[in-house]
Amino acid sequence: MGEPMDLQSKTVAELKEMLKEQGLPVSGNKSQLLERLESNAATDAVLSLEDEAKDSPGELNEEHVPWWRSTDILTPQALMAVGVVVLMITAVFVFRPTWLGFSPNYEYDLIDYDASQTRAFAEDLVALGHPDWEGRMSGTVEEANTSAYIAAQFEAMGLSVTEHSYQVPMHHVDSEPSLRICVQGFGGNSPCEGPLAFGSQIEQFQHRIDYVIQGFSGRSEYTFDQNVPLTDVGNGTDDALWASAAGSIGYVRSGADVGGNTGIFSKAAENNLAGLIFVNKDANCGQIEANDCVPIFKGSRIDEVAAANGGSIPSELPFIAMSKDAGEILEQSIFNATGPQGVLEMIIDVTNDQERTIYVPCGEIRGKSSEVVIVGGHHDTVYHGQGAVDDTSGTASVMEIARQLSAVVNESGTPERTLRFCTWGGEEEGLYGSKAYVQAFQNSLRDNLRLYLNLDMNHVDGDTANRGNSVTLFGNNQDDIDHVQRIAELYQKERSDVADRYEIRFATLTGEKGASDGMPYNSDHGPFVYDLGEGTRGRAVVCYGSGSWEYHTYADTMERFNEESLGVSVTIYGTYMRFLAYSDF
Repeated sequence: MGEPMDLQSKTVAELKEMLKEQGLPVSGNKSQLLERLESNAATDAVLSLEDEAKDSPGELNEEHVPWWRSTDILTPQALMAVGVVVLMITAVFVFRPTWLGFSPNYEYDLIDYDASQTRAFAEDLVALGHPDWEGRMSGTVEEANTSAYIAAQFEAMGLSVTEHSYQVPMHHVDSEPSLRICVQGFGGNSPCEGPLAFGSQIEQFQHRIDYVIQGFSGRSEYTFDQNVPLTDVGNGTDDALWASAAGSIGYVRSGADVGGNTGIFSKAAENNLAGLIFVNKDANCGQIEANDCVPIFKGSRIDEVAAANGGSIPSELPFIAMSKDAGEILEQSIFNATGPQGVLEMIIDVTNDQERTIYVPCGEIRGKSSEVVIVGGHHDTVYHGQGAVDDTSGTASVMEIARQLSAVVNESGTPERTLRFCTWGGEEEGLYGSKAYVQAFQNSLRDNLRLYLNLDMNHVDGDTANRGNSVTLFGNNQDDIDHVQRIAELYQKERSDVADRYEIRFATLTGEKGASDGMPYNSDHGPFVYDLGEGTRGRAVVCYGSGSWEYHTYADTMERFNEESLGVSVTIYGTYMRFLAYSDF
């Protein structure tokens, strides 16, 4: 026999891995895990002593006849041995242990799904948006009201509620922006406005539809009188063009890989530009509005932009995105003018160098052990749209799962594992809510997180004939995906009236962060997978739907909301949560 193992020095994660290797339950706190391992070790010791006894059975009779062929009456010891063998054979064929290669027989009980209630949650959330711009931008009163609403709903479901708040870097749109072009009359000699503005023509661009403010844009008050020049920097790949744009507003056409908003914003800061306009020439063209390519909101990694600006956030560098059609009007008036060249007015009222409060409301059903299963989605949206799909759909789904599992627990009793339902603020600007939450509870999550489930745009557009009908369920642990696939098969069998309308896909991504076969760090599951510390890789499953072309635009509204499609992920993932709640797997 080997030296006794020092179990006390092991971490909870290491203890759980040892239990898993021995085919034992992995739920519970550290003391419970230790007790289970020590008990199993004692059993192993007894079996080892029995093995040693079998190695020294004593003298055989002179004919060396095996005891099971002897015609003599069996001794009590022999009878006991026969009983042990029979019990072992019975255990093998009745209990079918996995360590002998048998597949376990899992039982799943599908949770219910109420599409009308899920839609009602979504409509309530959308109604909390900005009175003019409709969004629930992080750090605003709209986001605070959204968090309070979700917390109240969790409380009404009977959950234990905690509303976390965090101070994070956040830009804030303070008032309606203005973007206009003036072509001056009388050969360019007439002022743009006022009693002497004879023959001058002004083109007013429509905020949200023709242009949108980008993540961490700075402020500006560039009027017609200042006549700040506009410089064409092409697709943003020519350093010489960037250098030539110093002191002017840079005009960038989409179509090249320039590192997204962060890349071009950093270039603008490095070259001391006065402003930045990015024109959408190729994304979702003709899919949302006739032949136009509508403007899309994107965030910026502000740390990288600040580094390019000498260490501070460029607070006087406005940054907007324009539609293709609006960009062509601008190009014709300024770059391709056949008469007087137009002048630009660009008034952007944004504060981008302060922290603001974001919120993370959580409802909890406390289990018998400290091990926890968490499901989440982000309740914030882009500032200029309802965000019905991104991610009102996911937030409403989290609330419906919470409602259904609360009812299950009321009937079935206290679960083995704790179930937690959270929604995140700050996702659109950099996963701020989930990052802050994971950082605040890192030690507990590292030891006790069994699984995180993320619902972000888990929605399929109702126009499945033209936009596709796929729902992709993926994660970074094969055991989890195996369970999800089995539940999906049950769902397709028992609820085929809905399931048959959607193609359910699966993927397992076990690679490193940033690798093509790794979990993407593009939504709130990222921190739970990669930020637990001490080299720990968290387990997560995610759902993405298809056909939501309007996301991050003004057109992401309830008009295209398809509550039926949310039932796929709510039922499958909610059922897996139910299974984990009452099992040791």
